[in-house]
Amino acid sequence: MEKPNILIVEDEQKLSRVLQLELDYENYHTTVADNGKTALELLTDQEWDLVLLDIMLPELSGLEVLRRMRRFDEMTPIILLTARDEVYDKVNGLDQGANDYITKPFQIEELLARIRVHLRQPRKNAQHEELGIGALVVDVDAREVRRGSQPIELTPREFDLLVYLLKNKNVVLTRDQLIEHVWGFDYFGDTNVVDVYIRYLRQKIDKPFDQHYIQTVRGVGYTIKDHVQ
Repeated sequence: MEKPNILIVEDEQKLSRVLQLELDYENYHTTVADNGKTALELLTDQEWDLVLLDIMLPELSGLEVLRRMRRFDEMTPIILLTARDEVYDKVNGLDQGANDYITKPFQIEELLARIRVHLRQPRKNAQHEELGIGALVVDVDAREVRRGSQPIELTPREFDLLVYLLKNKNVVLTRDQLIEHVWGFDYFGDTNVVDVYIRYLRQKIDKPFDQHYIQTVRGVGYTIKDHVQ
């Protein structure tokens, strides 16, 4: 079996060397970039199975690398590495399309476990998939959303949340279920993030229209129903 190809984007030489040694030992093929500009060039020129991306980088920040990468690659898993224990950095990174984050200092065993989880997750299906309810249509493969003839721009996290709700139409989903399937089972943040993103979604797909698809089930969670009021 071919070794998974992992790009390590980290400017702390000591840490990047440790990561490379540990990952090589685990039978991954690794490449290191010590600044954002080099990382973006490598991301553009080659295909990767996973990216470890530090937020604080010279020349181009990790979040800027992430933002630019997601313009041409929406599928490669990205785990953010950050020394900042601030909600803003984490939420902003996830909102820009990161799949996960881990705060320094971290145990290598935890990082390896997260890498295994993301490498196990299937990539985009070759079969075209479209979801919808009423006038709302989601092209899963193209990651496009429209309501009637009107296109709707969603962030990667909003899109993933909408897709999961649509795949479970008429099923009431708890905040914990949404966290597990949209943010990942090893997300340790506040479950209130679900309420925040539901509000973002409603502003875009419901509020401008007469019919509202996203329903709150008080004390339980959220659902999208076929029959709306």
